[in-house]
Amino acid sequence: MALPKLDVTLNRWKGERVVVLGLARQGKALARYLTGEGAMVVMSDLKTSDQLQAVFTELADLELDYELGGHPLELLQGTRALFLSGAVPADLPIALEARARGIPLLNDAQLFLERCPAAVIGITGSAGKTTTASLVYQMACVGSESSDRQAWLGGNIGRPLLDDLKNIKAQDLVVMELSSFQLELMTISPKIAGLLNLTPDHLDRHGSMQAYIDAKAHILSYQDEKSTAVIGSDDPRAWDLRERTRGRVIAFGLKKPWDGDAAFVDGEALVLQLDGQLHLICQIGELTLRGPHNVLNVLAACAMGSAVEIPVEAMSAVARSFRGVPHRLEFVRNTLGADWYNDSIATTPDRALAAVRSFDEPLVLLLGGHDKQLPWETFGQEVLQSVKAIILFGEAVPKLEAVFQKIRGSAATPAMHAAVNLEQAVQTASRIVQAGDIVLLSPGCTSYDEYPNFEVRGERFRDMVRAL
Repeated sequence: MALPKLDVTLNRWKGERVVVLGLARQGKALARYLTGEGAMVVMSDLKTSDQLQAVFTELADLELDYELGGHPLELLQGTRALFLSGAVPADLPIALEARARGIPLLNDAQLFLERCPAAVIGITGSAGKTTTASLVYQMACVGSESSDRQAWLGGNIGRPLLDDLKNIKAQDLVVMELSSFQLELMTISPKIAGLLNLTPDHLDRHGSMQAYIDAKAHILSYQDEKSTAVIGSDDPRAWDLRERTRGRVIAFGLKKPWDGDAAFVDGEALVLQLDGQLHLICQIGELTLRGPHNVLNVLAACAMGSAVEIPVEAMSAVARSFRGVPHRLEFVRNTLGADWYNDSIATTPDRALAAVRSFDEPLVLLLGGHDKQLPWETFGQEVLQSVKAIILFGEAVPKLEAVFQKIRGSAATPAMHAAVNLEQAVQTASRIVQAGDIVLLSPGCTSYDEYPNFEVRGERFRDMVRAL
């Protein structure tokens, strides 16, 4: 059923009763924004009062009601809208009942795009969102140094942009990372939309690959003829969605995708083609980021930057100097003769495979955690032929051992080891590593069997390596 559209006039929430599910970052941002708009806000969370004392302190200056320990359907009585934080599934009983009653399901990203006075570049994809968004933001900062334009970065990257809305001016530029969880609810698209790639992820949440693609496609669905879509042409699923666009399309890929506007690799150079003219960004060898996937991220950022007229000189400067984002092929240190890298963000086989492809050196791969029930066969067929050793760890060990043994058969290489947890995996790596090796944490799984999120897992890995 299509979600009802609400008006986007000022003060539309004044005096209205609204319910916000989830008291994490996005929920807290919604609480601050909606109370500021004069709404009567009820916050609901599955956690108990004892578990949320820090949140109560943080929001103590706001007039809020709380419903804790569950989301009873009675909350919907007299409610104008139901807001979901990013981690809250849209198929909860209360969300389904809200739909049935014609109560709109909304989120912080929807509200922000409705009210933001500045140009917004929205970025989504299965991999590379944060790196690409950070690149575009840095390019915008460098390109605006001599003007009064300010660049803003937020969204799913960890900073809800609703908190900044009152300070954003019409001449500014906003770079906004958007997840499938946010997009599935949205009935508005950014004027500049970046769709990087589409590979299996979050199928436990969306139910099928097609549902996941449909959620991601919302970044394009509500654009108009004056909008711009930047789409990865090397990814067939993403590139097929260009058929849903209404405005300008800029492509990016490792090969020249078409004769239209595009960012691509020409020989050893990254170039932009705009209105038939080629502009040099830099040489591949000048990039500080490793791997073909990061070449694509830089190309995507340049394509998006061109849509808002960021100078090519600014793109070139950032492409040459950008050293990456924590937990994404992050160099930790050299010890025991080897370079150790933290790629804790890799929570799917596809992301882990992209990391493995970034290295030509002998590779000791740390793989494991909580499996998302995604296919591992393609990963195994390539990686078992290319790495020196694999150290499996955590809850996924039995499944990964079975998959890899079936592929490897009686072959003796690569060496396979199993560890109970990440700490034991690091200790195993420290015993088998040799000078000139790369030790790579690129787990291919989530962290939930041992850590609350990939950031904490990456931080712990850093600490363990620095202690060797």
